[in-house]
Amino acid sequence: MAFEQTWRWFGPQDPISLEEIRQTGATGIVTALHDVPVGKIWTEEAIMERKRRIAAEGMSWSVAESLPVHDDIKRRSGNYHRFIENYRLSLRNLGRCGIDTVCYNFMPVLDWSRTDLHVEFSDGSITTKFELAAFAAFDIYLLHRPGAEQSYSGEQLRKARQLIARMHEDEKVRLLQTILLGFPGSGDAFTLEGLRAALETYEGMNETGLRENLHLFLKEVIPVAEEAGVFMALHPDDPPWPLLGLPRIVGTESDLDFVVQAANSPHNGITFCTGSLGAGAENNLVRMSQRFAERISFVHLRNVRRTGERDFLEDNHMEGDVDMYGVMTALLREQRRRTDAGQSQHRMPMRPDHGHLMAADRHRKGIYPGYSLFGRMRGLAELRGMEIAIRRACNL
Repeated sequence: MAFEQTWRWFGPQDPISLEEIRQTGATGIVTALHDVPVGKIWTEEAIMERKRRIAAEGMSWSVAESLPVHDDIKRRSGNYHRFIENYRLSLRNLGRCGIDTVCYNFMPVLDWSRTDLHVEFSDGSITTKFELAAFAAFDIYLLHRPGAEQSYSGEQLRKARQLIARMHEDEKVRLLQTILLGFPGSGDAFTLEGLRAALETYEGMNETGLRENLHLFLKEVIPVAEEAGVFMALHPDDPPWPLLGLPRIVGTESDLDFVVQAANSPHNGITFCTGSLGAGAENNLVRMSQRFAERISFVHLRNVRRTGERDFLEDNHMEGDVDMYGVMTALLREQRRRTDAGQSQHRMPMRPDHGHLMAADRHRKGIYPGYSLFGRMRGLAELRGMEIAIRRACNL
């Protein structure tokens, strides 16, 4: 046995072709029906069309990432009843079509967030970073969110003031565009007005309320996932702390414990993202990968280097603050346990998450930050080598 090596593909509009992906050594594709608006039903016809297209290139559709959760569900307001029913219908259709793993998140309004998407790394490749001072400068001086100052400490406010004072207009525009960047694969982006309006719909929402809404969502969809044979894999918040006055509830060991306890079923699982969780200095990823091993349904492997309090840089896969060896060893032991127990869910699909933009890829148009060909191919090759070494050393 070995991890199922997968690759995120954004569909026919992705500048990286399925033929190129196949040549990286990946055998599974992680994709979604990005053209279907959030909250609408994924039909069997659309799922099968995508599945056939992938199969024609000699690979399989391994994981649906993401089947997005509508904000009405997260707020438990508006048309949330209809959106939950549509979600359940989509799960049933995925199960009928043989797609058995679904990655999703419960982050309000914004998906993953960075403050710079064009950071020159030491070798000349391009990576991304998050700096709290830059985010605070956006929040207070560009977005003008009411009460934003209350979300930051005195030192953080001082750094934000200093930063905005020395920024040129083009730098402010770039910061705006970076934070307003849309959900991967969607091609959409927020406007300032749209973001302000979205934030207003969450007015009064706190951690307790959002956590209760996640709990209720799981109670409503996990029984359907069980019937459909689909394993739900909740992705951690990225970064794993509150942003824009909004709570984030999937970023720590105690958060993951709440998730798995909220619905006691193997179909209620986790996407173990080493980058998202690794940005939190309090998170011990080896311990977490061991503790939650039985409920890990999907794995994102990437590395980050923490550069300050709530600041981080996306590093190479084998470098940074994440103990990749320790995490992979824990996951490979879990795969062996599942295999020996005869469990059907032993594939352990993993993908190299994010990668630096290298010189050979800079001619391509439309590459989403972190999703270049050569950066991820390097990561996959390194992770594959580490996996082989661990298996031989540990007799797995």
